[in-house]
Parts: sequence; C-alpha cells; structure tokens
Amino acid sequence: MRFLAILPVLLSTAALILTTLCLFAGSCPGCMEDYALVTLNTSRIGQNVLNTTSSESSNPFISFIDNVTNSIESEINEGLNSFAKELGLHDFYSAHILDFCEGFYTPTDIPNATVSKSDIRKNVTDCSNRTAMYHFDPQQTLQLELNNSGNSNINLTDLNWPDEIDAGLKALRIASQAMFVLYCIAIAFAGVAFLAALASIFFTGRISSFINVLIDLLAFLAIGIASAIATAIAVKAADVINHYGNEIGVSAQRGGKFLVSTWVATGVMFVASLVWCFDCIAGRKDKSRRYKSESGYS
Repeated sequence: MRFLAILPVLLSTAALILTTLCLFAGSCPGCMEDYALVTLNTSRIGQNVLNTTSSESSNPFISFIDNVTNSIESEINEGLNSFAKELGLHDFYSAHILDFCEGFYTPTDIPNATVSKSDIRKNVTDCSNRTAMYHFDPQQTLQLELNNSGNSNINLTDLNWPDEIDAGLKALRIASQAMFVLYCIAIAFAGVAFLAALASIFFTGRISSFINVLIDLLAFLAIGIASAIATAIAVKAADVINHYGNEIGVSAQRGGKFLVSTWVATGVMFVASLVWCFDCIAGRKDKSRRYKSESGYS
C-alpha cells in the first residue's frame, strides 16, 4: 500500500468540496449567502433625487414621494430603508455564479447610535432559478421589481441610474460565462484526481504517480484560472458600481469569503500535485538504489 497517497486524497477532496460549494453557493435562500461574488446594496437608492429635486418636479419618482405618508417620509429622510421597501425593492441583491438572491438588512440597513455594523444581518427572502451561464443584470432586476410592485411608472432613469454601470457589467458577461465553464471543468478534474489518488493507495509505481501529477496539475490550472476570472469579475464589478453608483445611493461589496474559498481550493490542489511530484521523484531514487544494490555497486 502507498500511504503517501492518503494526503493527496484528502487534499483533492477538500478542493472538490470547496469548488462545488463555490459553484452552488446561494442556490437557495440562506445557502451560503455570505459566499456571493458581489453584493449590491440598494437600501438607499434614490437619495440624490430626494435631496436635490423639488416636490414640484414632473419626475414620477418625486410624485411617488408626495404620495407617501408623513410618517414614512420621516423615515425616508433618516435612512431611506423604508422607502426602498415602499418602492418594492430589496435592500440587497447578491450575485452568485448560478443565480442571485435578494433580501433585507435587519434590524436596519445602516449603523446608527443603537445598532452597530456587526449587529446588521442579511435576511434573504428569495433567490432566482439556477441558470447555467448566468450573468447578473441589476438594471433589469430592479426595473422588474419596480414593475411587479405597481410602480411601473417609475423608471431607473428617474433615479439617475448611471449607464456606465450597465456598460461595465455587460463587459464582464463573457468572463462570467467562461468562469462557469471553468468551474465545471475544475470540479470534474478534482473528482477524477480524488478517484485516481484513492486508487493509487493500492496501486504503486511511478506511472500511477505521473498520471496523478498530470491530473492534479490540470485540476489546479482549471481552478486557478476560474479563481482568477472570479476575482477579476468581483473586483471590477464592485469598483464600477461604487464609482458610478455612489451618487444615487447604490454601493457594492466583493465577496471576500467566496474569493478565499476558491483560492484555498486552488492552493490545496497545487499542494496535491507537489506531493505526487515528490512521490514520483522518490520512487525513481528508490529504484536507482535497488538497481545498484542488485548489481553489486556500492
């Protein structure tokens, strides 16, 4: 038996689990919600219009404000959390590889004198259907929610939604599709690496070690490239939204836990390939020693 193979078995198992979790995170309400690629915060959307436009404006958004009761209007001026709900929008939209989830921050959307940032939690209310090659489109999602809530007369342009956000996110569409494909390939290779390592416990020899090196390197490359694309998407999307969305009260946060998980999966798969390289080299040295011993060389 080859006991050294137990280590690659454990490492490939870890990589397989982490990569699978990254792919299916957010597939249902509460399913690894903190492992989103990007989280869009819309709890204060429209703040600029509320603060700079008079109530006599023809903007449908302002007309909506005039129809809100004084009690709600008071809450709007404090934090706009109640206003987002009144519009039919959610406080946040978290983009995952296969879908997006939405919900509200509890007990409030922003820290105040009585609620610290650490006390604020995400309450996920719904997730979209899982879709291969999915790409999150915030403009389409928000407008659909406005329409479904009975506020179809309000368009995102009334909230001064920046076209630069849509242009920036659309540029990432192909990258998102490539990321999905690579994660699927990575899961497949990680699964094969696990099975090959498991079989190598009982089947010794340099050939099996060499085969495992190739499989693990392919898995490492697939996970590594997928992780690099995911990182680029998360960073670019958050930067674009924060840069152009700040004026309308929209912000975004990259998924730190997701990125840590996917890069850990990359790292452990690389270590597994190194273990097989060591086993392959060690096996060659052992064979050389045995040959010298049998030939009578000292």
